[in-house]
Amino acid sequence: MSTMGAAGEEPSVTPRRSKRTEILENRPVNLDGFVEEWPEVGMVAMDSPYDPQPSVRVENGVVVEMDGRTREEFDFLDQFIADHAIDAEAAERAMALSAIEIAHMLVDPKVSRDEVLAVSSGLTPAKLLEVVKTMNVVEIMMAMQKMRARRTPANQAHSTSARDNPVQVVADAAEAALRGFRELETTLGVVRYAPLVAIALQVGAQAARPGVLTQCALEEATELELGMRGITGYAETISVYGTEPVFCDGDDTPWSKAFLASAYASRGIKMRFTSGTGSEVQMGNAQGKSMLYLEIRCVLVTKGAGVQGLQNGSISCIGVPGAVPAGIRAVAAENLVASMVGLECASGNDQSFSHSDMRRTARLMPQLLAGTDFVCSGYSSVPNYDNMFAGSNLDCEDYDDWNVIQRDLQVDGALRHVPEDEILAARNRAARALQGVFAHLDLPSITDREIEAVTYSHGSEDLPFRDVLEDLKGAQSVMDRGITGLDIVKGLEAGGFADIAESLLGVLRQRVSGDLLHTSAILTPELTTLSAVNDPNDYAGPGTGYRPTGARWEEMKRLRHVVSARNPEEEVG
Repeated sequence: MSTMGAAGEEPSVTPRRSKRTEILENRPVNLDGFVEEWPEVGMVAMDSPYDPQPSVRVENGVVVEMDGRTREEFDFLDQFIADHAIDAEAAERAMALSAIEIAHMLVDPKVSRDEVLAVSSGLTPAKLLEVVKTMNVVEIMMAMQKMRARRTPANQAHSTSARDNPVQVVADAAEAALRGFRELETTLGVVRYAPLVAIALQVGAQAARPGVLTQCALEEATELELGMRGITGYAETISVYGTEPVFCDGDDTPWSKAFLASAYASRGIKMRFTSGTGSEVQMGNAQGKSMLYLEIRCVLVTKGAGVQGLQNGSISCIGVPGAVPAGIRAVAAENLVASMVGLECASGNDQSFSHSDMRRTARLMPQLLAGTDFVCSGYSSVPNYDNMFAGSNLDCEDYDDWNVIQRDLQVDGALRHVPEDEILAARNRAARALQGVFAHLDLPSITDREIEAVTYSHGSEDLPFRDVLEDLKGAQSVMDRGITGLDIVKGLEAGGFADIAESLLGVLRQRVSGDLLHTSAILTPELTTLSAVNDPNDYAGPGTGYRPTGARWEEMKRLRHVVSARNPEEEVG
């Protein structure tokens, strides 16, 4: 197509575009953001020219040089890692192995997980980076299959409400528990609502399938108090960072985080730190290092603090590595490093990062196929418009897809299809149980109309509005009156829900035993602890390790719509 120019000028020509290019331009993936690498500010996934070279020197049992810095040059992360995360006795011997040799140990089924842990205990951050840089995504997955701590994979869900509606949270928590999640996490739009929503999450988690642990992600003082009172069962959102200036933001240090971790452990509360590739870039102080190098420092700070696990997989920063080359490979690598050093790994797959369904699925595959301690650290059990963690890579509208993928590949992502009548019964009963607890504790009432609505609802838009002012007064009264988990147990018993009361009491008993402090601890529906202690990963090549068989495989075969090959008119799902 041409148009006439001014007098004496050549006519301008508008380039013609192909129909195929126009169609491709309109694909959802092209709404995503992509940037060129910029190593000077840390906008590079795992291969910055400014990353240090591996080195270590030990004198009299003390690491005096690490990754090209002498002890006098250490920042506080270097010092904490050198003193608390590296086995000085193993360091020089382990560091003498080449990165290729260590990578071969990781993928070789004949080399046990314990042998790898003995070597990785002496590796510095730069050496760990060098090792995973030699590995492609398939090799990272092969290594993760062997290195995860617990033999049996599990999953964690978000259960939140755009209106902080406790009635919605209790019903969605019950459904999520029924579908197979072993941990549930909530957060708030209005923080003052936290006590009511945390109680709702805890009641719902026990209403359908006992033993599900719950947490409420808040600022650390309130989160700790709710845990101490037994209104939550674990904690996860205790963040660590990979550069000193970013770590100091908020007056934190590795030592203060370790102190906080000990406070949780002293009361038997399971606890993970949280970190994620790209956080230092987002906060403007990556010091020119690659995202993965800085994340490995976070992993080792977590290990040095004595914490049992780490939520990592970029988490709320996923858009940053997702925008640069090899960023999703780096995310898989950070999950592997956490497992390499013996930590429980809740491997991300939470915050939404792409408009493309293909990319969302591809980001999930390294963790789902290899299996991790928690394949998602935040699968949204609510529609994403209700997800107060800024939306998830997967939500409740993806349940059927997830179950089909499990069935297609015979890989266990820890979820299951549940018939609708069971889901409706669980949602209704959980809401009625919360109604009884609120009445017993003299909290704002839950109406029968709300219970009817939440039984059949999809999200908060389907529910009646609550009186926010009265709810906030009630939430404050929970804190003022010193209400604890035992008061919730009494409320369930008084309301006629003795079985739910017994389940919640069983969870609280586990706090006293301390078994939840074991690496990768979860509770089974029978209220027994499953962890790296009594369910250690025993993968040693084909024919070994965890594989879905027997009753679990039969459960995974069942989908919403499955017909009988013998009788096509019969639906067996």
